[in-house]
Amino acid sequence: MNILTLVIFAPVLFGTIIAVLPSGWRGSFKYITLLATLTQLGMSIWIYCNFKSGAAFGGINHESQFQFMQKLPWINLDLGAMGRMQIDYFVGLDGISITLLVMTSFVLVIAALASWEIKSNLKGFFILFLILDMAVTGVFCSLDFFLFYIFYELMLLPLYFLIGMWGGARREYAAIKFFLYTLFGSVFMLLVMVGLYLSVKDPVTGNHTFNMIQMMNPANYEQGSVFSVLSHQTIFGLSARAVGFVVLFIAFAIKVPVVPLHTWLPDAHVEAPTPVSIILAGILLKVGGYGIIRVCFGIFPEIASADAYWLGLLGVISIIYGALNALAQKDLKRMIAYSSVSHMGFVLLGIASQTAEGLSGAVMQMVSHGFLSTMLFFLAGVIYNRVHDRGINHFRGLASIMPKYTAFMMIAFFASLGLPGFSAFIGEIFSLTGAFKSHLVNGLLPYWMAACGTLGILLGASYFLWTMQRMFFGTVNLKGGAVWQTALTDLNPREKIALVPLAIMVLALGLMPSLVFGKINDSVLALVQFLQLK
Repeated sequence: MNILTLVIFAPVLFGTIIAVLPSGWRGSFKYITLLATLTQLGMSIWIYCNFKSGAAFGGINHESQFQFMQKLPWINLDLGAMGRMQIDYFVGLDGISITLLVMTSFVLVIAALASWEIKSNLKGFFILFLILDMAVTGVFCSLDFFLFYIFYELMLLPLYFLIGMWGGARREYAAIKFFLYTLFGSVFMLLVMVGLYLSVKDPVTGNHTFNMIQMMNPANYEQGSVFSVLSHQTIFGLSARAVGFVVLFIAFAIKVPVVPLHTWLPDAHVEAPTPVSIILAGILLKVGGYGIIRVCFGIFPEIASADAYWLGLLGVISIIYGALNALAQKDLKRMIAYSSVSHMGFVLLGIASQTAEGLSGAVMQMVSHGFLSTMLFFLAGVIYNRVHDRGINHFRGLASIMPKYTAFMMIAFFASLGLPGFSAFIGEIFSLTGAFKSHLVNGLLPYWMAACGTLGILLGASYFLWTMQRMFFGTVNLKGGAVWQTALTDLNPREKIALVPLAIMVLALGLMPSLVFGKINDSVLALVQFLQLK
């Protein structure tokens, strides 16, 4: 069996084991889940180490760009005179998806460790956790649009229940809001997917196809079809391809999230349990950025170039708006949630530049934010589990009673604000470099967008340092008094085991960015060349 298939479906195997075990074994469920994520991480690292870089690939719309591929017939329907409908189980990885796959596997291990705090209905929680694991992994590996959509939609169901059943006081509201927001985007994505299927034909079989690589090749579009490059069909005064791009972009922008489609994120984070917050920020947001690169830019490159200014503008707005909102928050989790909106704005700005530097910075920022947001939400969960409070103004002087916790929080804060030597600095500086260069190379983005992005870094330093000053330094002053001071014990061994690898990763990527750049370089250059041709 293909190793990529094993990576995707291994969590289901472990989930099945949990499902058949009697409830009396509830204490072993967390160990089985941790073993599942560690197994997945081990296979992902093996794939990463055996991924070949520097080869002469055929380009973004050629299968030679992808490795570890497996293609099997899945749904085969005879349509008579109209040919056949064939949907394939088609998976594979390029440089961009392999880095996100490894990051996802790593984050899921930390989320599994954070799940040890869950005390109720353990069987249901860990089964849903492992289904979600399979879905997010499948999204990064799918090369068939139908399969991609199945995994993309499958993420919604476990997340809805994980938030709605194990969340905070307003968990039902947060779960419904998250579900409706994301479903809104994906329902219309389905229409575009069907339109693309009816427009693209496999050059070998002559049948319509959901193959995303074939969709990236203009030669495979049936002349006169709704999404044909030469088609003049319009919808609401816009070309059909422009409408298709906008619909897909909105679906993925909700996941990123891009302002003004971000309002589900703070509510979902505040109400979600710590492991779900980790998955939301560490992985789900990257699904949105990955979708924009793989689907929007890969299938509609000419529209992406024409609308680059507006994409960059949305990125800048997200950077500034997210940072200003983070500066105003009094809840630690809500502050981190808004910081995620700001940091993911750099991803959109880098993508919009359509330069090698900008796209490389966007991918690095996604990987970096995956680790940093995981670390931040894990740390927020540590303090909440002890006193069931996250008010920034309710704590003061934590450094004197939780020195180890403070040390990890300082690492997370300084790394997140873009201090040189950490991963976020590399992602942000390359995204801004790409935005600056874009004006000179392709004229897509004006200089002031990069300047505004730089302002976002300054605001990021403001809210992180202000939070650190209020919570950790000065005379001890806790809202709960002596009761809280007794409860606020320092990190236990399980928490240290989770935090040390995260701290190592954000430092390693800051000092050795080639760990990411070395893998993504071929794919980024192929995408830039592809966009320039359009």
